[in-house]
Amino acid sequence: MRGSDVMDGLPVGDGWVRVKESAEVVFPYDGTTVAHVPVGTAELARRALDEALAVAPAMARTPSHVRRAALTGAHDALAARREEFERLLVLETGKPLVDCKVEVARTLVTLATAAEEVARLHGETVPMDLLPSGEGLIGFWTRRPIGVVVGITGFNYPLLLAAHKIAPALAAGCPVIVKPAPSTPLATIGLVELLRSVGVLPNAAVQLVTGDVEVGRTLVEDRRIGAVSFTGSAAAGHAIARNAAPTKVLLELGSNAALVVAADADLEAAADAVIRGGYYASGQACISVQRVVVEEAVRTEFLDLLAARMKEVVVGDPRSQDTRVAALIDERSTSRVLAWVGEAVAAGAELVTGGVPEGRAIAPTLLADVPDGVAAWEEEIFGPVVCVRTVGSLEEAFETVNRSRYGLHLSIFTRSLATAFAAIERLEAGGVVVNEVPGFRADNMPYGGVKDSGLGREGPRFAIEEFTVTRMAIIRP
Repeated sequence: MRGSDVMDGLPVGDGWVRVKESAEVVFPYDGTTVAHVPVGTAELARRALDEALAVAPAMARTPSHVRRAALTGAHDALAARREEFERLLVLETGKPLVDCKVEVARTLVTLATAAEEVARLHGETVPMDLLPSGEGLIGFWTRRPIGVVVGITGFNYPLLLAAHKIAPALAAGCPVIVKPAPSTPLATIGLVELLRSVGVLPNAAVQLVTGDVEVGRTLVEDRRIGAVSFTGSAAAGHAIARNAAPTKVLLELGSNAALVVAADADLEAAADAVIRGGYYASGQACISVQRVVVEEAVRTEFLDLLAARMKEVVVGDPRSQDTRVAALIDERSTSRVLAWVGEAVAAGAELVTGGVPEGRAIAPTLLADVPDGVAAWEEEIFGPVVCVRTVGSLEEAFETVNRSRYGLHLSIFTRSLATAFAAIERLEAGGVVVNEVPGFRADNMPYGGVKDSGLGREGPRFAIEEFTVTRMAIIRP
């Protein structure tokens, strides 16, 4: 990152604008201060919008090779400093080091894939003579930048989420303003600095403003922007969609991802998936395993396998390579998760293990026979908690999974190809994964949800399509 002045300035316009007010970024593991970061204002957000709009025509004309060079240059710069960014992510998010390493690796893939997609941004010819009146006409369409993109990101994957906003926007020829989560701005600031340091795009093509809800509303309510891309809670996403209307919005929202265990499943593989997929990032991932739906015939064997492996989920200092669960982002989140676990137990759920504080963290928690109507089953818990429920048939399993307001990623474990395709057909989600964790995401694939899990699709190719509009050309020679 830049020198000491990075903590009193924000990348707005052509340079770094000094800001008087600052806020602490705190290491969740022990509460120590990582840095003091400038807090933006609505006035600064308006300035960033003006600067982005001013540079938008030049960005739209930027040659493909220049846009690709900006992204490949940022990729190479990040690769050279990956360990620095991994450490920074541990400190500001409190996530275990192993998860922060994955985040940086995926960010590199996202930048590289977006650079490759620049070469694929093109249109097609259209046969105009399908109607007699079109005889002699030449028709073709191209894709044009939608305009200024505002990207708002969540706290849990600040580097990767920012890359999924910034890289496709630049690839499409759009200036972008990113607003990181107030608690985790550091890696995002670092990414913006890397992109600017490549030196082939105008600085105002990539800007960042920190701040509160007022700053966000200033950005998304401005009618001059082309699109808003938001990652966060369903409630916040719905509010942004209302405030931004009629501007185009892409919403990557919450989930309570389900994993179905069929009676014919490889139970050891399914148990392994729950251990890997339920507790990574301390459970603070929108597609981590939260609901496990098991056919009655294998319930006892599966729960025994799962309970035996819970000891593998090591709780500790996130800077350790061995740690799998650490403190959540803040005390409020910790209190909420523990309260939801207590509510489930009071409603009749069995606490198999965990459910108590372990230092600042929550012990990896497994609940069995969780009923409807409790938040731990119905809502996104965003903590190291997995809920198991037994059903009598696959038909009941599909109905149980679909009886949710969310639908981001789901998975099923089965040895039957027919069952796998039935799940793909029947389960209501943006992605259905067979014999792997629902949290599997390749960053070049389309990613997004249905119902309250969102609108639109991420992944560089698909986000670039969202950030461009078709322009039809009709010529009579």
